[in-house]
Amino acid sequence: QLQLVESGGGLVQPGGSLRLSCAASGFTLDYYAIGWFRQAPGKEREGVSCISTVDGSTYYVSSVKGRFTISRDNAKNTVYLQMNSLKPEDTAVYYCAVGRALTVVAALYNYWGQGTQVTVSS
Repeated sequence: QLQLVESGGGLVQPGGSLRLSCAASGFTLDYYAIGWFRQAPGKEREGVSCISTVDGSTYYVSSVKGRFTISRDNAKNTVYLQMNSLKPEDTAVYYCAVGRALTVVAALYNYWGQGTQVTVSS
């Protein structure tokens, strides 16, 4: 069975950087995209970024463009989210997921990791 494990979350000051990792194992099918989502307390889950498992094409929501970078290491079956210039509003639990399209619509993602906490605070 497919398993996704996030890591790399933690506490960072505003303006700092953090790199999240999503390690995948147990694939039975090929999927088109791996995405990052986040959910802050009292707020709805929102998409952040995604990357094609086929050709590396990427997508970012406007709030993170220029600050976040998604990448992949196919040999390690791992997707990364490099987060720079972090803001307090980036504080959330971050989830990775495997989906069927290069979009961050949660309903199109079938498998989810357990989440990792990112806290941006002084």
